[in-house]
Amino acid sequence: MAEIVGQGNYRYRVHWDWQQAPDSVEVRACAVSIDAEDRIYCFNRNKDHPVVIFDRDGKFVGSWGAGLFQFPHAIRFDKDDNVWLTDEHYGQFFKFTKDGKLLQTIGERDARSNTGVPNDDYSSTAWKKVTHGGGPFNLPTDIIQAEDGSYFMSDGYGNARVHKFSKDLKLIKSWGEPGNGPGQFNLPHGLWIDSRGRLLVADRENDRVQVFDQDGNLLSVWPTELIGVAFFYVDSDDVVYIPEHNAGMISLVTLDGERLARWGNEIHKSTHGIWCDSQKNIYAVQPGEWGRIRRIVKYERL
Repeated sequence: MAEIVGQGNYRYRVHWDWQQAPDSVEVRACAVSIDAEDRIYCFNRNKDHPVVIFDRDGKFVGSWGAGLFQFPHAIRFDKDDNVWLTDEHYGQFFKFTKDGKLLQTIGERDARSNTGVPNDDYSSTAWKKVTHGGGPFNLPTDIIQAEDGSYFMSDGYGNARVHKFSKDLKLIKSWGEPGNGPGQFNLPHGLWIDSRGRLLVADRENDRVQVFDQDGNLLSVWPTELIGVAFFYVDSDDVVYIPEHNAGMISLVTLDGERLARWGNEIHKSTHGIWCDSQKNIYAVQPGEWGRIRRIVKYERL
């Protein structure tokens, strides 16, 4: 019998073996997003096949981007169906057409800002060495564009800040320092701008979501337990989908942080990316047993 997860109105049938990549394409997924045609894009830690595309049934469509990336971290589609990719180790953000044509690059390759982290430290624990917030960028994690064209970037593994840029890429402001106080961060990891115009920040190692206005003023901290918040996807009904990286869980919450459903277990620690298709089926990046291979798992909405 197929595994069913979730609660109440949010129940899903799990398809653990959904992705059907050929043997020649090793999938070490780190992030997932979906285009307007419901094709699933995997940002893949494989230098020969860094962007891997599947149809909704998990059939392999193709790949692109060979040799262009050092350490993939985040992928998302904007309202124009262009792909934004975050390369953590290069410290850059890239905008592509969905068939792989480069349109824009933000950030200078390998130019790490001064935050107290040694320049040769690319580890996942580098955030522990941040002594002070710095300028853009030091091992950044995510990017999102607001309706007015401005950009927000979370700068997390080697920094403790969120940066805001104008649409013509002038730095407007940065905020955040290392710590667990209001407006401080320990690994700001993922971003989303919700239907109220608020900026949601996944403050991963503080196990919380901090909510800001677009000028960087703290509005609230969600009260719900969320262990290692990684990324967000928010659907048209304002349901927020959250992979809890450090717990191996997936949570669904409201825009006020009230939990709607939750499932998972410690076996799937390192749960990372998440997105929904037009039918509100969930696609999430999850590891196998203690995570030697990361894969995209489909949760079919019931």
